[in-house]
Amino acid sequence: MRILGIETSCDETSAAIVEANLQAPTVKLLSNIISSSLPLHAKTGGIIPEIAARGQVKYIIPVIEQALKESNIYRPEIDTIAVTYGPGLIGSLLVGVETAKTLSYVWNKPIIPVNHLIGHIYANFIYEIPKIPALALIVSGGHTDLVLLKEHGKIKWLGGTRDDAAGEAFDKIGRLLGLSYPGGPAIEKAAQQGKSNRFTFPRPLLDSEDFDFSFSGLKTAVFREVQKIKKLNEQMVNDISAGVQSAVIDVLAQKTLKAAQRYKVRSILLSGGVAANQKLREAMQSSIELFVPPKNLCTDNAAMIASAAFFNYKPIDWRHITADPELYFD
Repeated sequence: MRILGIETSCDETSAAIVEANLQAPTVKLLSNIISSSLPLHAKTGGIIPEIAARGQVKYIIPVIEQALKESNIYRPEIDTIAVTYGPGLIGSLLVGVETAKTLSYVWNKPIIPVNHLIGHIYANFIYEIPKIPALALIVSGGHTDLVLLKEHGKIKWLGGTRDDAAGEAFDKIGRLLGLSYPGGPAIEKAAQQGKSNRFTFPRPLLDSEDFDFSFSGLKTAVFREVQKIKKLNEQMVNDISAGVQSAVIDVLAQKTLKAAQRYKVRSILLSGGVAANQKLREAMQSSIELFVPPKNLCTDNAAMIASAAFFNYKPIDWRHITADPELYFD
């Protein structure tokens, strides 16, 4: 089965072709093209929805054409189309959804709507097949969620952020420290030269019995610390970054490992943009097998959407797909 995946939930415009084997099952990545309007958003320190949507309109057809070209797959050889229908920015989502619906009609191909969050989980199934039941931590700029993957198509939400997502907190703290956008990679880079024990920041909800997260208090603590300092120098920024990174990783890793033990899972799946953080990857190591996508598959991409579509194959009529920016877990 050959699947064309389309992902346009935010500022990345992506198309991918995967070849999936129904008997194994395995997923082979044939192409994964990503075009991003990130340089434009970096100037404003955050995503501007209108600019993101205009970028999607500009790049959607070229990335699909490039994905087909690099995969050496021709249109008649595509078996189905998979597309992100939510959550995300409504303008961006509409570009991908309407493009997929049009191709489904013109090419006479079935179409599979994919939840963007579930897509992140299935980035882990492209090069390897994790054992399930599995525990998945989805951690990005917009989401921090712990879910139990009981089997394909059956997911139980265990907990999520009550306020800022981890990636969002990194972005906001990065702005406080005068670092570049996005904040996560900038803080990780600065932390490499910092001392994590110079500044001790709170670890909200670390000892709670539930699996919720909260990072707004961490952001406030950093703001107050910065106010005390008359002038930030490079070493202070590095040390604060190291302290912030340590606090976030402690909460994410400890809560995830506690949930994994409670639910007796066979695998832990780490996904989302923050999953690219090397320290987080190291902290998540345990006696339970850990799966983490390659860094190029941690951020938004169409390969994960195609992978999710294969393992949760539920094609519907193109007329019944609608973009849903508020979509969450069922």
